[in-house]
Amino acid sequence: MAGTISYLNTDLDLVSSEELTALAAVFESRGVLALHVIRRADGLWHATFETKDQHTEPEPNIAVMVAVVESLAEPHRSIWLDCARREFNIGYDCGAEPWAFNQGWSSGLLGRIAAVGASLRITLYPNREQSA
Repeated sequence: MAGTISYLNTDLDLVSSEELTALAAVFESRGVLALHVIRRADGLWHATFETKDQHTEPEPNIAVMVAVVESLAEPHRSIWLDCARREFNIGYDCGAEPWAFNQGWSSGLLGRIAAVGASLRITLYPNREQSA
């Protein structure tokens, strides 16, 4: 609904000097989709992942991706740890309603995120009226 604040999705963004295709294959084998895995002009590898199903709150999506990271064995664990960015980016559509909107993350999940060396980012997308 236009003008309503809502959770959109959570991406896992990685940046590394090492190639990320092998790590992406592990994520995909465990049901986490690689939206892109590319080497950019800066010479670094960039990858973005997302769960197949997006829930109404970010915690279940993040928990699925953290579980994949927690299960990594060598050499994939080292590739993960060598990433310069390991970030869960939580996206929201913004609007004027409802008056108050909040979502939280459990201490258990926050601890798991910290334990795998990842960080959180929140992205707010503005409400843009469609022109007629």
